[in-house]
Amino acid sequence: MEMSAKLKGCRVSPQKCRLVADQIRGLSVERALEILRFGRTKSAFLVLKVLQSAIANAEHIRGADVDELKVQTVQVDQGPVINRYRARARGRASPIKKRTSHITLVLSDQKQA
Repeated sequence: MEMSAKLKGCRVSPQKCRLVADQIRGLSVERALEILRFGRTKSAFLVLKVLQSAIANAEHIRGADVDELKVQTVQVDQGPVINRYRARARGRASPIKKRTSHITLVLSDQKQA
């Protein structure tokens, strides 16, 4: 059984978010929650929220046992980029790219995986 949760358009760069996603991929849900709760980055907080949502989905929709769940995949894709400009010397402008991410997390039973 697989259950997923998505977060789209969150204001963190995909590169920074992938660092956190790589830490929890393939772990049990308990261990992943422990790692994310003590993570000190904005990315860790956002991935924690997505993981909690996926756990709630698995419990509510499928009636799954939380102790048997593990993180099967965590995928962080690039979302739309917000372009801003900053004034520079001699009347020029330089771009500032504010990147966004789409986070997709899939949980599965440890028995099947």
